[in-house]
Amino acid sequence: MIVETTFLGLALTTAFVEFTGLYPGGIIVPSYLALYLRDPGRICGTVVVAILSWLSYQLLSHLFILYGRRRFVLIIFLGGLWSILWREFFPIYWSSHMNLMVIGWIVPGLIANTIERQGLWITLLSMGIVTVATYFLRLLLLGY
Repeated sequence: MIVETTFLGLALTTAFVEFTGLYPGGIIVPSYLALYLRDPGRICGTVVVAILSWLSYQLLSHLFILYGRRRFVLIIFLGGLWSILWREFFPIYWSSHMNLMVIGWIVPGLIANTIERQGLWITLLSMGIVTVATYFLRLLLLGY
């Protein structure tokens, strides 16, 4: 299931990028999100951490000259750092049934990087379209 969803997501993301020129949070992100579409708390937690990473980058960009690889590595690092902090410290603030966990530690950084490049709402909208399309195409083709 994971391998099939990943390949479907990669194919749909590539087609989406070719036709629209918009990136849905990174090439692999919709595949990961489609795997967790039945658990919306994890997707919400991941998006919140991505936005925190992006906002942290915005603050740091006023102090340092960040572009190219340094910008990308810093945003991925901030995504990983916020994922770890989220996983270790923030669950005490809500009940366990909400399951606001983060999907991985690279996915939020990839989303934050795309938000920095093309904007928050365009990224979230395109990510939602490709994620839902991947999920339903998997259901249609594979039956699960």
